[in-house]
Amino acid sequence: MRLSLLDRSRTRTGHPEAAALSHSVERAVNAERLGYARFWAAEHHAVPGIASGSPAVLLAAAGAHTSRIRLGSGGVMLPQHQPLVVAEQFLMLQALYPDRIDLGLGRTLGFTEPVRRALRQNTDDVDTYAEDLAELLSYLDRSAAVTARPLARQSPQPFLLATGQGLKTAAALGMPVVVGGPILQDPDISEAMTAYRRDFIPSSAAAEPAVIISTDVYLADTEAEARGLALPEIYAMARARETGAFGPLEPVEEIRSQKWSAQTQRRVEKSMGRAVAGTRAAVGSRLEQLVETTGADELMVSTSTYDRQALAGIDAEMAQLVTG
Repeated sequence: MRLSLLDRSRTRTGHPEAAALSHSVERAVNAERLGYARFWAAEHHAVPGIASGSPAVLLAAAGAHTSRIRLGSGGVMLPQHQPLVVAEQFLMLQALYPDRIDLGLGRTLGFTEPVRRALRQNTDDVDTYAEDLAELLSYLDRSAAVTARPLARQSPQPFLLATGQGLKTAAALGMPVVVGGPILQDPDISEAMTAYRRDFIPSSAAAEPAVIISTDVYLADTEAEARGLALPEIYAMARARETGAFGPLEPVEEIRSQKWSAQTQRRVEKSMGRAVAGTRAAVGSRLEQLVETTGADELMVSTSTYDRQALAGIDAEMAQLVTG
């Protein structure tokens, strides 16, 4: 089982927002030392809790400080970009760091209506996502009428961040997939993975289907400690549902000292119940179950917490647990 890391460049109270980017580069360096297969960077725009709006820029910085680990986007949100521009950015990265670049692609729109307007997104626009994906792939395999540059010996490896309909799109275009979020809790996930593999059409992107599952993981000596590590991220998400603002990570003690609304309490409890959080044995069992259900070839950990030392410890524990 290969192990990879998705980093969201989470901001933290008490730290400048820019520090989140240097923290991400440091995490990439550590992930390479621990033997992780990939380091991926997320894309979010105008979100106070996330500093990375441009994965390509952050990956260029991570590449300058690493030498072996694969670098990728988790992902570039294609509705926000022109396919040719995305191809050029990642071909540049491939030229700088040969045979190390992945291009994870998603379709999430802006977090709020003002952000969607700033990104020139219109909900009334015709959905051209599948066509844009096909166009982007044509630039990477050089079958398009326009040649994206710079020319590289090998193109970046594309992936699709897929749920539901996305799995069908990935199968039709012959793309490997990264599956995460609520779909991993879906009782029909096994059938969806079977359908993806059955309907997969080999392409220039991949000769055969491949599945990476992505999830937050919190390891500690006790379940209570693990749940405490999970709290900053879960609380930020619960508050975002209530206020519309996804904020920085906060220390556990500060979160617990605040007055929570009943709605926030319910959301935190519900999310905590779904979290992969606990002792090494409990987490290992849960991950084995996920891998068995999905038939995944690789696990991508997307954990965030306020305590950076604890986060580094989780990364190290996961390397021991998954890769030995």
